[in-house]
Amino acid sequence: MLTRRMEELVRHQDPLTMPPGATVAEACAAMHRRRVGAVLVVEDGRLAGIFTGRDAVRCLALGMDSARTSLGQVMTRDPVCLGPQAQAMEALRLMNDGGFRHVPITEEG
Repeated sequence: MLTRRMEELVRHQDPLTMPPGATVAEACAAMHRRRVGAVLVVEDGRLAGIFTGRDAVRCLALGMDSARTSLGQVMTRDPVCLGPQAQAMEALRLMNDGGFRHVPITEEG
């Protein structure tokens, strides 16, 4: 499994995507419905950022209004990504070294 390429592992996944103008409340509701821990924030067909459960907790801790705060305001911009040819071990190392749980797999943006 660790030598498999990411394209094999994510081939049948349907990532949750939303625009930067979506609210934190909308994103959290969608994450809950889909039982996922992250939203890929997409603008004009390109990955602009990522919003995760950790970001949601940070918003709550700072007292932000989730119904009025947009993903564009709180997302992690330009997240570290891997290409589809990367191996699973590379993704694990990247997440461990970077201290994050999600790595978008992108091809040409």
